[in-house]
Amino acid sequence: MTIGVCYFPEHWPSDDWERDVERMADAGIEYVRMAEFSWGRVEPARGEFDFEWLDDAVDLVGEHGMAAVLCTPTATPPKWLVDERPGILQVDRDGTTRNWGSRRFTCFNSDAYRRETERIVRAFTERYADHPAVVGWQTDNEYGCHDTVRCYCDDCADAFRDWLREKYQSVAALNEAWGTTFWSQQYDSFAAVDPPRPTPADQHPSRLLDYYRFANDSVVEYNRLHADLVREANDDWFVTHNFMGDFDSLDAHSLAADLDFLAWDSYPTGFVQDRRQGDPTVDELRAGDPDEVGLNHDLYRGADGTPFWVMEQQPGDVNWSPHGPQPGEGAMRLWAHHAVAHGGDAVCYFRWRRCRQGQEQYHAGLCKPDGSPGRGYRDAAQAADELFDLGPVDAPVAVLHDYENLWATEIEPHAPDWNYWSHLRAFYDAVRRHGVQTDVVAPGVDLSGYDLVVAPALHLVDDERAAALRAYAEAGGRVCFGPRTGVKDPANKLHRASAPGPLADLVGATVDQRESLPGQVPTRVDLDGERYDYRTWAEWLAPDDADVVATHAGGVAGGRPAVVERDVGDGGVAYCGVWPEPDLADELLTRYLDAAGVVRTDRLPDAVRVAERGGYTWITNFGSESVDLDVPPGTDFIVGGPTVDGFDVAVVDAAPPDLSFN
Repeated sequence: MTIGVCYFPEHWPSDDWERDVERMADAGIEYVRMAEFSWGRVEPARGEFDFEWLDDAVDLVGEHGMAAVLCTPTATPPKWLVDERPGILQVDRDGTTRNWGSRRFTCFNSDAYRRETERIVRAFTERYADHPAVVGWQTDNEYGCHDTVRCYCDDCADAFRDWLREKYQSVAALNEAWGTTFWSQQYDSFAAVDPPRPTPADQHPSRLLDYYRFANDSVVEYNRLHADLVREANDDWFVTHNFMGDFDSLDAHSLAADLDFLAWDSYPTGFVQDRRQGDPTVDELRAGDPDEVGLNHDLYRGADGTPFWVMEQQPGDVNWSPHGPQPGEGAMRLWAHHAVAHGGDAVCYFRWRRCRQGQEQYHAGLCKPDGSPGRGYRDAAQAADELFDLGPVDAPVAVLHDYENLWATEIEPHAPDWNYWSHLRAFYDAVRRHGVQTDVVAPGVDLSGYDLVVAPALHLVDDERAAALRAYAEAGGRVCFGPRTGVKDPANKLHRASAPGPLADLVGATVDQRESLPGQVPTRVDLDGERYDYRTWAEWLAPDDADVVATHAGGVAGGRPAVVERDVGDGGVAYCGVWPEPDLADELLTRYLDAAGVVRTDRLPDAVRVAERGGYTWITNFGSESVDLDVPPGTDFIVGGPTVDGFDVAVVDAAPPDLSFN
């Protein structure tokens, strides 16, 4: 478990580098990531390379006992390249060219850009193939940020047609799969299919979903080019990529096969402002939402326990969120511990020094522009001193997350406040509020090692997926489905049978009716004599071979089943037909955790989370108020003590269920 930092020596006079690198080493930093946006500095004109400055920086890192992680610099090609090859630029849906002047403006399907990528990546990797300080590479930077996964240029149009030919073989098969008789949208050839550019009304949902799949596959191919070139130069290097939090348009699972592990960029106080529903609390503006950050940790951790990295950790205030509050005292240390508790092996702060130029001048660094330590430096140094080596996370619960289901429900949200991530977290948060480690996995993974599987919106379901879930339940597993499950086939068409379609026999019920509701409509269910709130989405169910757990408390659906469950083989299945608010989610998920034999805590204080890894339990306090912790006699505190202050952390050698809070 270790701490790293992102460094941009090209932003500073070379006289500063020795002092910077020496201070990194003094802080206990072990990894230094460099060169991700350096193409123009390394190659100021075609074929004229200047690597000497980067050589010096890498040498310094090695001389001070640290390791260098280098990056392929393709997110920011230089102006001379765009002037030579303007066809590499992306095009928006409305035909507007995305011009040079920031980053991520190139097309993944441009053959010209792929050739230029191969040329510059080969130059970088061959240069450092034998350098002892270089241990691994990050491919490119944040694929798809700024809404750039999907391009609509002519190169993409041609590539999309080829992608469809390979998938469907005949245009008749495409027409059948999509259902193009609606609004006379039939195609007479693959050449007639264009990217989904602006139309007066909504686009055909099947066409959109396939375009999203195609664009994703384009990124996978582009990333594979990088990974292959890195390994060709030195197959001892690791290869990773830095993904983003709650990111919609790129399927991180699909890139995993070409990477040694996944990394992501964590900015907790920004995330609660720009990618989460509702207004953040004051404490969340200082430290973020532990479950929003935690879900992304668990998403990027491998289902087989493969650790992840936080390649960019927020070091202070940030420039890109609506507001830039200073994190709470100690929050930057708290985030490092929280990541390690969820299975992280390295936390790299972004960046070393606040930059004096360009678009990120209001983004903090661990140090101030003059190189003196900032608040983040002290937190990073303390975390580096406290962290220790651990084995992988062992999670008894899996939450199924699938990007194609995300895309399908966002294409047709059927409610202005439908949000896939928020809905997923309604179920995920309930598990985490009871101290249970959770894997966030794609539906196709082997589920046999989990005691409980939670599937909040398994929207696209075919017979094969239904059969796998049935086999899991019959073998003793427990499954909790959420609403909008089994509604459509993989082509994004409604099943002929009522939802949950191929899962109906497993669930023992079908969806009689569904509705989406605005906030002013009362939405409640009755369960065991108590009344609980839900929001946004409601289904009333028609049980066939299932027991009713909860019924709708009023409205058109009053008295009709809202939640059902049944035994299946040695296991069981439940179907929750509403989007549960926290109290209902807790009531249901604790019921199924207990039925599955998963050991859990009582409901934790709102801002406190616990997580066990390698026989140690982390107690992380994302609130400003202190909490008092009771532990069994003989328990050792590895970090902290029985009073966990605001934005503080404790680590003990006890299991989560043995802890209690005053």
